Amino acid sequence: MKIHPTSDVQTNNIGEGTVIWQYTVILPGAVIGNNCNINAHSFVENDVIIGNNVTLKCGVYLWDGIYLEDDVFVGPGVVFINDKYPRSKAHDKKHINTYIEKGVSLGAASIIMAGIRIGKYAMIGAGGVVTKDVPNNTLWIGNPARQVGFVCDCGNRLDDNLHCNECGAEYKIVNNRIVKI
Repeated sequence: MKIHPTSDVQTNNIGEGTVIWQYTVILPGAVIGNNCNINAHSFVENDVIIGNNVTLKCGVYLWDGIYLEDDVFVGPGVVFINDKYPRSKAHDKKHINTYIEKGVSLGAASIIMAGIRIGKYAMIGAGGVVTKDVPNNTLWIGNPARQVGFVCDCGNRLDDNLHCNECGAEYKIVNNRIVKI
């Protein structure tokens, strides 16, 4: 584990191989997995769990109730919201949990509304505003974000036949869900 001396890291729950860069604040209740890369100018509140092999690019703030599974990529300036109706000095409100599942990629400056679940290996394009749950292996862009395609577990867009031209994986739609075959 490597923590830059300008960061204020108050948790002891940090896995091996994790790197925390400049000017980052991590509160005592946060849990961070192995081999994570927490870039500069980030903030992690108490009720946050970060899985293994997660990358947070610069300027990402994880508020209470944000849970990132393994292998998640969070681009620079991604915004998470944990309160749908915020008011100043309303500290006793319960936050709304948001779940980012394994292998998800969130593009730069995307906004993730409170209470959202983004399914495994989904991808949100830069600047996308996610206002509802996102199924596994789907590609979403825009404001509000809408599905425009499918992505492979390896991160590449699938063609019209649900084939990955990069790794060769094949998918099919079963009961309105994409499934790797």
